Amino acid sequence: MFKAFLQWCGLRGGLSLDKLLYWCRHAAFRVFKRKKFQLLPLIFGFIFALFIGISSKATLPTSTEILWDTYGIPHIYGKDTQSTFQAFGWAQMQSHGNLLLRLYGQARGRAAQYWGEEYLESDRWVQLMGIPERASSWYEAQSPAFRSNLDAFAAGINAYAKAHPDLIDDELEVMLPVEPVDILAHGQRVLHFTFVVNPESINDNVEKIGEKSNPKGSNGWAIAPSRSASGKAMLLANPHLPWSDLFLWYEAQLTAPGIDAYGATLVGIPVLAIAFNDNLGWTHTVNTHDGWDTYELQLVEGGYRFDGKVRTFQTEKKTLQVKQDNGTLRSESVVVQHSIHGPVVAQKQGKALALRVVGLDQPGALEQWWDMARAKNLTQFEAALKRLQLPMFTVMYADRDGHIMHLFNGQVPIRSQGDFEDWEGIIPGDTSKTLWTKTHPYRDLPRVVDPRSGWLQNANDPPWTTTFPRALNPDQYPPYMAPRGPMDFRAQRSARMLDEDKRISFEEMVKYKHSTRMELADRILDDLIPAARKYGDESARRAADVLEDWDRQADADSRGGVLFAQWVEGMDFPAAFATPWKEESPRITPDGLADPQGATKVLAIAAAKVEAAYGALDVAWGDVFRLKSGGKDLPANGGPGNLGIFRVLNFAPTPDGHFQSVDGDSYIAAIEFSNPVRAMTLTSYGNATQPSSPPIGEQLQLFVRKELHPVWRSRQEIIAHLEQRQVF
Repeated sequence: MFKAFLQWCGLRGGLSLDKLLYWCRHAAFRVFKRKKFQLLPLIFGFIFALFIGISSKATLPTSTEILWDTYGIPHIYGKDTQSTFQAFGWAQMQSHGNLLLRLYGQARGRAAQYWGEEYLESDRWVQLMGIPERASSWYEAQSPAFRSNLDAFAAGINAYAKAHPDLIDDELEVMLPVEPVDILAHGQRVLHFTFVVNPESINDNVEKIGEKSNPKGSNGWAIAPSRSASGKAMLLANPHLPWSDLFLWYEAQLTAPGIDAYGATLVGIPVLAIAFNDNLGWTHTVNTHDGWDTYELQLVEGGYRFDGKVRTFQTEKKTLQVKQDNGTLRSESVVVQHSIHGPVVAQKQGKALALRVVGLDQPGALEQWWDMARAKNLTQFEAALKRLQLPMFTVMYADRDGHIMHLFNGQVPIRSQGDFEDWEGIIPGDTSKTLWTKTHPYRDLPRVVDPRSGWLQNANDPPWTTTFPRALNPDQYPPYMAPRGPMDFRAQRSARMLDEDKRISFEEMVKYKHSTRMELADRILDDLIPAARKYGDESARRAADVLEDWDRQADADSRGGVLFAQWVEGMDFPAAFATPWKEESPRITPDGLADPQGATKVLAIAAAKVEAAYGALDVAWGDVFRLKSGGKDLPANGGPGNLGIFRVLNFAPTPDGHFQSVDGDSYIAAIEFSNPVRAMTLTSYGNATQPSSPPIGEQLQLFVRKELHPVWRSRQEIIAHLEQRQVF
């Protein structure tokens, strides 16, 4: 009967509310005519539910609101897209207003003018790279719709500053009003001139200027239904960035017509950079991407030699203003020279070095991220990815349909010849043969979808070791695409945990994320301990006893890890291994000690240092390594990735001889694409830096306990944990 009733009501796609109600009235008339009165309650109940349901869907929200939960996370419900962006700008100001304005001032290249000499080097870098001018042209190049979104985000920033001037530091008010172009300048400074290439990589030392390194890291996992205990795909997001400045993550939910996404972004970025919705999610890791080169120019006759001819530099003179202690400004001139390669960044002994960076003609990264968050399936998601507006970053993906994907994303220059290492140094700049002008299209990039193994991982290793058995053959790609190795110990640990568990539950994924086991210790202690007992003195033998009893973890109460870390610091790895890393044996090499007696001497020295500093060889890890943030001082768990620890924390020494966390696990998201989606997250240092914000140490307490907090996405859940409601 119910099926017939639905047919009477004409519940077919495309019918309007009026037509549906007409068919319901017609159905009721037929019931009366046939005297089947027992159906009347069902009919009227259905009509009421139908009316309420369709009416609610047809009614758009008339206001925008921010619901702040007890972790300081804003859940934004926008009446339209522009209102959502405006509310997101307001929210970021409420949580990080001082930091945001300072970052935007640096992106303008005028921070020294606003705040003094300490920002002069930053301004030189920004002006040398042409960030302010390029940001203006990028603003004009945005699609009209997304330009309106940027306008709205800036309006939200300014509205908050106007409403709460007492909550913004006085020295930062010079930044107001914020302009939409500031957003693009900041994004450009972060993506292209911090991640792709950073000022620390460019200096006046000609011998070192070509050396490339990017210490920023991440972990990312995608687990297929075939390997998950629930039969649902799962995703793990885990970037490792410094716990300060432009690297701070900001957690939020954005809901508006066409989008309901939850995730995190870097402060000042107006869209989510790592996110999930009801259908899919993604994370990023810093990939082994080479998107910049330094070219050596032969200076001649006031210009430089190129293809047998002399070309002149394009020269521009800029003036920087520097605020003095007495409030006056002094001027400093900066001469910017451009070759065909890019800006000149150094000159020495009759030669110059010019910098070339990918993506400076690709202004759509922010809109691409926005559309990735709006996608509903892999096809739509890849349609956004194929624009290749993001200059770099691995993309690790999973969805409700059970697909998983690893993409070695980035704008990879099409180079004439050579392997990855050949392009790590300084490149001859006197010939067009070495000057790249195009980047590889999407189809050329290493990509794995739904591998036979059922899992994908990246821990900043090259794409070739994303899963086992291997799904990518480096021989099928240009040799400069990515290095062929090595697979470091953190990546080996990552692959081991995934490969050894054939049915991973959500709870197990969270547990593995917090693993502090040292893969390097598992690899090398079976050589070091016997060597110490054979060749070592009394202190070395005592150290061997401590290492044998140690649990090989970097938990707060682990005893032996401090000694092992001190020993590793004294060793010359990777040269100290007996067997180097081998591409054909990526998960069991390197191994062994090339010089067991020498390693024993280093252990004795390490033992003396640890005992002198802390009074015991078996001092607890958490007594030495501390978590300090938001006024908290807590015992740490986790450590450097080079030890093979998946739970990454890096430390800086403190005056008392201990160490405090400065970067590492910064944002964690564990997601299972069940119905509804199950998710837990943690922003390690909290979601706010403003002095006026609520206490920010609660999430650090979860960090200490190796816990995540549940994600509240439904309105009912959020209201149950509501801290503040703002309506606009």
